[in-house]
Amino acid sequence: MKPSEKARGERRTAALTAYDSDVTPLPGIKPLGYLEVLVEQLVESLRRIEFVHHIRDSTISTKRSDPSQDIFDPLRSAVLHLRNGNLDEAYWLVFLATHFGKSASGWALVRDIYGRLGHGKLWNWKSISADPASFRHWLRDNQERLEGRRFSNHRKFESLKADSKKGTAEVLESYVRWVMKYGSHGEMVRTIHKEIGQNPRDAFDFMYRSMDEVLRFGRLGRFDYLTMLGKLGISPIEPGSAYLWHNASGPLAGAKLLFLGDADSVYQARRLDRQLEELDKQLKVGMQTLEDALCNWQKSPGRFISFRG
Repeated sequence: MKPSEKARGERRTAALTAYDSDVTPLPGIKPLGYLEVLVEQLVESLRRIEFVHHIRDSTISTKRSDPSQDIFDPLRSAVLHLRNGNLDEAYWLVFLATHFGKSASGWALVRDIYGRLGHGKLWNWKSISADPASFRHWLRDNQERLEGRRFSNHRKFESLKADSKKGTAEVLESYVRWVMKYGSHGEMVRTIHKEIGQNPRDAFDFMYRSMDEVLRFGRLGRFDYLTMLGKLGISPIEPGSAYLWHNASGPLAGAKLLFLGDADSVYQARRLDRQLEELDKQLKVGMQTLEDALCNWQKSPGRFISFRG
C-alpha cells in the first residue's frame, strides 16, 4: 500500500477489527495476513472508483468522442455528451462500454462497432433506436472484418455472430426495447422518480430489476453498467446492495469467507447481503467497493494481488 493511502487503510483496519469484536465475529480476517490483504483490496477498489470520478471531473479532448481516433474512449465520450446535454448518447456509450468491455487491445471493439469500422457513420443512439434491426444486417455484412475481435474478460462469453439468439445484435435490440418503452433514457429516469421517489439506492434497485428485459445482462453486467452511470454522474443512482442473491460467484464467496470463514459454506445469500449493508455502516466505503474488494480478496486472501477486469 502506498504511504499516502496508509491512513485510509488504517481506518478500515480499525473498523473491521471493531466490528469483529463488538458487533459480529468476522472469522475470515483471523488467519495471518487476511485482514491486511482485505484492507488493501478495499483501498484499491476505492482508487478505481476515484479514477472514474477523475474522468468525470477532468478536461476531456473532443477526440475522445471520435472513433476514427486511436484515443477514442467511450467513457470519456459519455462525459462529453453529458456535458453537452445529450443524455441518451451518454447512457448508450456506457452501455456499449459495458457490453464489449475494455480488453487487452483497449476500447478497440467498442470503437469498431460504434464507428462502423470507419465507414463514416456511427452506431449512435439516434441511428440504432430509430432502426435497431438494421444493426444486425450491418453486423452480418461485416462478420469477416470483425473476426478475431475480443470482448473484455468480464464479457468473454459474448458473441459477435449476427444471427446468434444470444449474440450482440439480440443484446443491443433488447436494450433499445427496454429504454424505448419510456421514449428516452431521461424519461425512464423521470418515470422511476415519479413511481418510487428520488432515493439513489431505490432508483438503482428499480433499474437493476427492470434490466431483466436486457439479454445477457445478469448480475455482473447490470452492476457494472449501473454503477458506472452513477460514478460518471450520468444517472443519480448508487447501489445499496451487492445483489449476492442474484447468481453471484466471486463476491458471494468473499462474503462467505469474511462472515463464515469458509468461501464454500452453504448460507443464504440474502442474509449475507444484509450483513454487508450493516458492515458498511462502519466501513463507509459503499457497496460497490465492498463487492469488488471481496470478489478480488477471495481469490488470494493471504497475498495481495492486483486484479483488473
